Amino acid sequence: YDKLVLAVGSTSNTHGVPGLENCFQLKTISDAQIIRRRIMDNFELASLPTTTPEERKRLLSFVICGGGPTGVETAAEIHDFCQEDIFNYNFWLRRHLIFPFQFPKICREEVSIHLIQSREHILNTYSEDISKYAERKFERENVNLLTSARVSAVTPTSVIYTARNPVTKEMEQHTIPTNFVLWSTGIAMNPLTKRLCDLLPNQVHRKAVETDAYLRVKGAQKGTIYAIGDCATIETSAVPHFIELVEESDKNKDGKIDFQEFEEMVKSIKRKIPMAENHLVQVRELFQMYDSDADDSLSLNELMQLLQELVASQQGKYVGSLLTRIARHQHQFEASNTPLERQDESVSKPFKYFHLGSLAYIGNSAVFDFDRFSLMGGLAAMYAWRSVYWSEQVSARTRALLMIDWIVRGIWGRDLSRL
Repeated sequence: YDKLVLAVGSTSNTHGVPGLENCFQLKTISDAQIIRRRIMDNFELASLPTTTPEERKRLLSFVICGGGPTGVETAAEIHDFCQEDIFNYNFWLRRHLIFPFQFPKICREEVSIHLIQSREHILNTYSEDISKYAERKFERENVNLLTSARVSAVTPTSVIYTARNPVTKEMEQHTIPTNFVLWSTGIAMNPLTKRLCDLLPNQVHRKAVETDAYLRVKGAQKGTIYAIGDCATIETSAVPHFIELVEESDKNKDGKIDFQEFEEMVKSIKRKIPMAENHLVQVRELFQMYDSDADDSLSLNELMQLLQELVASQQGKYVGSLLTRIARHQHQFEASNTPLERQDESVSKPFKYFHLGSLAYIGNSAVFDFDRFSLMGGLAAMYAWRSVYWSEQVSARTRALLMIDWIVRGIWGRDLSRL
């Protein structure tokens, strides 16, 4: 090849938890179809007169591991499906009398949705106001939020997790009987990405292949291999400022950064490195996350680890534009004998991440987290969320199909037929 663009994505982070073969993932269309069939199967089995109350409770228990956007949106969709579409389906069957079977009311009443999150809040990468809004909404809808909890094992019939007892402060083990578990707890390296990192020097990141400011893979010949998306991370520019940041923020010169000093450091990082701002939203939780010895201060090692984790995305259009410009100027490069490693710099500026905001669906509602303001709940947020997804469709045909699907769902509810 002349140039290679690595965009292979990532895999789910297992965190060493046994039994993940019993979990669903949500990365492909096939995954979504399998999840849909399992939910319908669970309701049909729970509706049989031979099903015991204990088994019915297990069948109608849905567990989502991970409180990020994927986990939160899945929990919201399952709640809407169980509380709205199942009810509409029963009403439609009774009215038309075309089929003798319908889900009994008891199924709808016995549905339980559990969201397990290892951090103190769900949507922890969003602003604190949005996290708290989502938590309040789930609490009103009886979605069981289990924060500061960690899954220790998944069996074919249950999820085992540990959580700290609020009274005794000791870790206790709990079990949730279930027939549906979704695993969405972050990303890990794709096997191809890991193999590439093993072959190249200077690749030390644990979750992605590192690139320079032009999205060129570090360790490879410049201008030959690029990486974008979840499989890649831009080498942070915060690390070279490490000594400067410490000297500027460590007011008492004790070699550690307490929380007040850390707040000032975050402000300084945001001024110097705008790309890092999206990763420094929840200051208190970020401080506690990297305070590994819980001494209410960050040592130099803990602080360096934090700075090394500031990453960026949104690179596909940049690489496409970069390669197009290189192709257009290829004859000039050949005539002037421009070295391969200098071609990128001559036609393009370094990649700069521009944060457009974050959004998530939380059940007939949506939340937006922009740089200067947040939008939570109500029809405005819902239609803003839909407009973003509609605008990101690849063609007029898919936009029309998506609009038709939304109209059909609004009038008649979701189509519950099997895929």
